[in-house]
Amino acid sequence: MVHAQTVQILTPVSGNVMPLKNVKDPVFSAGMMGLGFGIQPTNGQIVAPVSGKVTMVAATKHALGFTTPDNHLEVLVHLGIDTVDLKGQPFTLNVQADDEVQAGDVIATMDLEQITAANKQTTVVLAVTNSSDKLDHLDVTTGDQTAGSVAATGRLNANTFNAKRQGRLPKAGKYDQLAADIVENVGGVENINSLIHCITRLRFYLKDESKANDEVVANLKGVIDIAKAGGQYQVVIGPAVTDVYDAVIKQIGPEFSNDAETAKAVAETNAAANRPDTTWGLIKWGFSNLIGVITGSMIPVIGLLAASGILKGILAVLITFKLVNTTASTYVIINAMSDSVFYFLPIFVGFTAGKKLGADPVIMGIVGGVLAYPSIVAIAANGKTLSTLFGMTINADFFGLPVHVASYTYSIFPMIAGAWLASKLEPWLKRVIPTVLRMIFVPLFEVVIISGAILLFLGPIITVLSTALANGIVAVYNLSPAISGLIIGAFYQVLVIFGLHWAIIPIVANDIATTGHSYLNAIVSATMVAQGGAVLAIALKSKLANIQELAWPATISAFCGVTEPAMYGINLKYGRAFVTASIGAAVGGFLTGLMRVNMWGFTGAFIGATSFVNPKGLDFSFWGFWIASIATVIVSFTLTWLFGFKDEDAAAVKVAPQKRHLGQTA
Repeated sequence: MVHAQTVQILTPVSGNVMPLKNVKDPVFSAGMMGLGFGIQPTNGQIVAPVSGKVTMVAATKHALGFTTPDNHLEVLVHLGIDTVDLKGQPFTLNVQADDEVQAGDVIATMDLEQITAANKQTTVVLAVTNSSDKLDHLDVTTGDQTAGSVAATGRLNANTFNAKRQGRLPKAGKYDQLAADIVENVGGVENINSLIHCITRLRFYLKDESKANDEVVANLKGVIDIAKAGGQYQVVIGPAVTDVYDAVIKQIGPEFSNDAETAKAVAETNAAANRPDTTWGLIKWGFSNLIGVITGSMIPVIGLLAASGILKGILAVLITFKLVNTTASTYVIINAMSDSVFYFLPIFVGFTAGKKLGADPVIMGIVGGVLAYPSIVAIAANGKTLSTLFGMTINADFFGLPVHVASYTYSIFPMIAGAWLASKLEPWLKRVIPTVLRMIFVPLFEVVIISGAILLFLGPIITVLSTALANGIVAVYNLSPAISGLIIGAFYQVLVIFGLHWAIIPIVANDIATTGHSYLNAIVSATMVAQGGAVLAIALKSKLANIQELAWPATISAFCGVTEPAMYGINLKYGRAFVTASIGAAVGGFLTGLMRVNMWGFTGAFIGATSFVNPKGLDFSFWGFWIASIATVIVSFTLTWLFGFKDEDAAAVKVAPQKRHLGQTA
């Protein structure tokens, strides 16, 4: 006797039963359609895999859907791969929608020879399309089996089993009839090129829009209206759009869907729906979106940055205690391990920002490679001056055009701006370049245009702005070290986000090279400690494992002088925490300037404590560093604990997982 919580599924055709991952179709093999199995058939007789109602029959006869009466499992039988193109010719069906069948009943035949002759695969695929909601698992018995034998056994998950016992299982196939009516009245499957959806609309790409019956579609029960825009035939559904989309894809087949375009449409319409009307609201909305893109682009590499920051701290300790010499090969190897992710950061950010913004991530990675290319880095590093323009050093020329080549290692904002530009340029290139030439010329033009835009325009603009800021900071510092410390402390990490801090680093380097010390670098050190204090508060306060998993390494990294993991992974992502960290940094910078704390090395934060030791003998700078740093941690920690973060913030910014739609393909 089969336990009430167990379900059995028969093989719908005789042949070799295989795991779903072996099916030569990415939609099915990746499990996008749900749990199931494939069969390489030895004959063309098809039987019902379960008892229940026939809820879907594709117009091209290549797919049938069943719903079981007791558990409401939705079972799809897909006859062959890409056989929708055959318009039903190889298939003969014995059932139609709403028929009741018993497991093992003969329901169809398929002509294997005709399918093979058409260069299509005969593989029959069975998928439980709502298995993510219904089943804990599905065990498949592979090998040769006859039609009607038990091929898979599964177990209902607890929620479905309890709901079944209480008689409250939801009605299945609610939108199947609406889906069938929509498909029929947009001209049938043969008139559909593809289908995506946004947050309220089905978006059909039709071969001939004139074949769609606008009046009938607009008046279907469940349809709000229709619209035509951007080459799309849009059917306005409302909040139930994803359910209707699922039902349509079940009928027309997964090959008509496009996961990437659907995700893009959902993101765009979500953004438009949340766009405020007031000017100030638009500014806040735009800045929030910018921060979202920055943090979203950085999240994939945050762990690497944290690990590299910790390794940099270890290397600093080894150097401080003279366990490793900076000229030794040991130092070179460890330094490469700790610095490579920062040196090649434009490549990684190009890839992740491209994915985030809808540009080709590989092409954007190549653009990042252009910026990190050794010869480009050498031009920026050699200090050669050909001329000056608007106070900017001209160190190269491009076909005679004077150019300032900046250093892009450690930088992220130019690549994010480049990815945004690429997301606008790429669709236009694909429209104007013939299909047969796209593979070569789209990457060619994109790499040249985006790299050129960054090197020739964006980089110099950032350099001019950062140089002006640096000159202003020096002027303020000369006027009042305390006020300068307050301002630099509050805003230095903001400059880091946009790559505007690079003009300050040469000032620090020049100070250390000419005088052996830098008051300015001591203030910058306080901003690192502040980011660490804020993320430490979050690490201790949060009860969420995913937050703690990132916050603790980010804390260590920040106290080792690398703030990117703390900033992009936690503080900036949750908004208020970055503000409270900046307030703590302002306090630390103010105290550092007020006490005239000096610094004799580059390495800051707690790991760089020895940089505050005067080579001529210990003086107050060392104790001033500790006073300012401890005060910074106390302020940033306390403010973040009280006002900067709560676990609900993580839930608020967490992107809700998208419902897995039937037949979405990459």
